[in-house]
Amino acid sequence: MHRALFTLAFAALMAGAAPVRAGGDDLRWLQRTGFGVDAAAVQSLQRLGPSRYLDAQLGPEQPLPASVQAQIDAMPISSTGIAALFAQADTLKAAIDAAQSDADKQAAKKAHGAFEQDVLQQAMQRNLLRAIHSPDPLRQKLVWFWFNHFNVFSGKNNGRLLIPDYEENAIRPYALGRFRDLVMATLKHPAMLVYLDNAQNAAGKLNENYARELMELHTLGVDGGYTQADVQALARILTGVSVNLRGEARPRAAMQPGYLHEGAFEFIPRRHDWGDKVLLGQTIKGTGFDEVETAVTLLCRQPATARHISQQLATYLLGSPADPQLVARMTETFQRSDGDIAATVRVLFRSPQARSAPPFYTDPYRYVVSALRQGYDGQTLGNVQPAINWLNQQGEPLYGRLTPDGYPLDGDAWASDGQMVKRFEVARAIAGGRAPLAPSSTPTPSYQWRFAQSAGVQTRNVLDRATSPTEWNLLWLSAPEMNHD
Repeated sequence: MHRALFTLAFAALMAGAAPVRAGGDDLRWLQRTGFGVDAAAVQSLQRLGPSRYLDAQLGPEQPLPASVQAQIDAMPISSTGIAALFAQADTLKAAIDAAQSDADKQAAKKAHGAFEQDVLQQAMQRNLLRAIHSPDPLRQKLVWFWFNHFNVFSGKNNGRLLIPDYEENAIRPYALGRFRDLVMATLKHPAMLVYLDNAQNAAGKLNENYARELMELHTLGVDGGYTQADVQALARILTGVSVNLRGEARPRAAMQPGYLHEGAFEFIPRRHDWGDKVLLGQTIKGTGFDEVETAVTLLCRQPATARHISQQLATYLLGSPADPQLVARMTETFQRSDGDIAATVRVLFRSPQARSAPPFYTDPYRYVVSALRQGYDGQTLGNVQPAINWLNQQGEPLYGRLTPDGYPLDGDAWASDGQMVKRFEVARAIAGGRAPLAPSSTPTPSYQWRFAQSAGVQTRNVLDRATSPTEWNLLWLSAPEMNHD
């Protein structure tokens, strides 16, 4: 690209030029319901209209293209459960112990590390293939949101082996369901219990980490009205909630009344504090795992939880600061529907704010997925490793957030000169067909016919100076409209 055009594009992006509203409101709304705007989404919106299109996005999961689903089905993680993964890892660890020389030991360690990293890489590939190719991008967008909300870090303990199942079985099935079911699914998953140390939480050896985050981040919010006494009470309720990563019931524990064993989850009665507790002013009798069910229901039905979740959803989907009136309507729906996520999200996208809220700078994940949905519109990607690398370079590696608060939802956290330069590099790789993403090396098609009407004056002026389709595509992928929702 000519240096002058690069300068103009960079200036437009820095200015955050807003799109023209005339004729572009539906495209703005469509962009916010998913990852950018692609041909299939435009056609679906034209065929169904906004109301029915939204219903389809919030309805049952739609099938992926057969070629994409075949890639996912071929991944070992699609047919290998937690216990089997740990059995393989144990075999590789045994080879380390059995090594007769330093060279053999190093080779065995390398093989073990490569195995765990490959498991995680498969999860990343599966995530991106779905986000890029799915006909219901709103569901995929919310899968990302909820994983981030209930964040676990792949680098802690056995995280790399646990995250594929965590996303697949504790997050995805509940992304548009009842919030309480989602909380319980994450609570009973070993990825969460290991990450926030509840696997070590036992009567007489209390660990408050998970109890605190369950209230502060997952449900009530930091200003949710709970006290340190509530944290301690919830930690006591959660004693004995543990993991069984090898999948076999412990004979001694299984003999105890109240013992539970479901896959890699385990409730061990002898480690539980059986005394009565007072949580948020309500007495919870010491009855075993039923206490956990009662406590989660209590937390999920608090007005503070409804406000916190509605605020987070509105911030993620429409930017910050979230409109107080919209958040209030979402909160009311969340409470009235007993935490129906789809109903709450429907209120947001049926509101005027879904079209009128000011554009906000998106995080790297949304930018990369949107750019690929548009850049390879209609093509099946066979290699998403470049996209994984781009996310790493932009500071948002999949499953790489160390702290339980997840990546920032506020666009201001991502807006910087360095971030913008990295996005130009991604745009250049996609527009020029330089990244080996698809089997075909055919240059990406021009987006002009579909998106020019939604571009702001500044952006259109830059696009009009492009001298080739490739250059036009590069400029469009670098435009404010591509970097903002």
